[in-house]
Amino acid sequence: MTVRAETAVETFRLCRQFGDLRAVDNLDLRVDPGTLYGFLGRNGAGKSTTIKMLTGLLAPTSGTIRMLGKNPLDPGEAIDVKRRVGVVPEDLALYDLLTGRENLTFVGRMYRVDQDVAQDRIDELFALLELGTDAGEEKRLVIDYSHGMKKKLALAAALIANPVLLFLDEPFEGVDAVTSRVIRELLTRVADQGATIFITSHVLEIVERLCTHVGIVDRGRLVAQAPLAEIQQTGTLEETFLAKVGSTDEIHANLSWLDDGDAAAE
Repeated sequence: MTVRAETAVETFRLCRQFGDLRAVDNLDLRVDPGTLYGFLGRNGAGKSTTIKMLTGLLAPTSGTIRMLGKNPLDPGEAIDVKRRVGVVPEDLALYDLLTGRENLTFVGRMYRVDQDVAQDRIDELFALLELGTDAGEEKRLVIDYSHGMKKKLALAAALIANPVLLFLDEPFEGVDAVTSRVIRELLTRVADQGATIFITSHVLEIVERLCTHVGIVDRGRLVAQAPLAEIQQTGTLEETFLAKVGSTDEIHANLSWLDDGDAAAE
């Protein structure tokens, strides 16, 4: 008999209703350990709602979630799951009136990371992500950080407890090309150590370079889920994505004053 390996994330008929709107509709996900999983969809497709349910920020209307072999909705198992999970949520969840180092120190304490270990990790994260090493930068409050700096700090907070499962909601949004590459290389190293990484992103090129598996959601429903290599056998990720979530009639558009090229002549 073949024993199935424990999945990192698995959902069964997961739903979330907001009034008359079903944001997530009978979602069946399976994410294997060590996977770099790209979760894709248009704006409003249900990606962030799904992550909020998986990370305990939002209760499902119905359905089942299994994470790391446990039920995160069970009060008896939820704490153990959360201690092994890192999250970069949609709103970043940083404390604006603390410094960056104070934010990370607080997160380390919440995860019960040994104080000396936490400080060593904070030093490494600050240096790697260029969060500031001189005295002036160290004293800056997060409220004065740029959006890109906040993204990097939120990623550092998610990594400080050395999680085995990492959820990242749009980690590349608003960051420059250099920072984007640093984040990609860091996530690849984390995955190489056996961690599972679940990413939402609108930047398909980054997902295609980074992820090993992809799920595509449209109007709350999972419309595709496969290893990236399997998807690439029939075309690019962009071609597959557009085929699953939009018709050519929706994609092609124009402005009336650009028709016939006569506006420029006038």
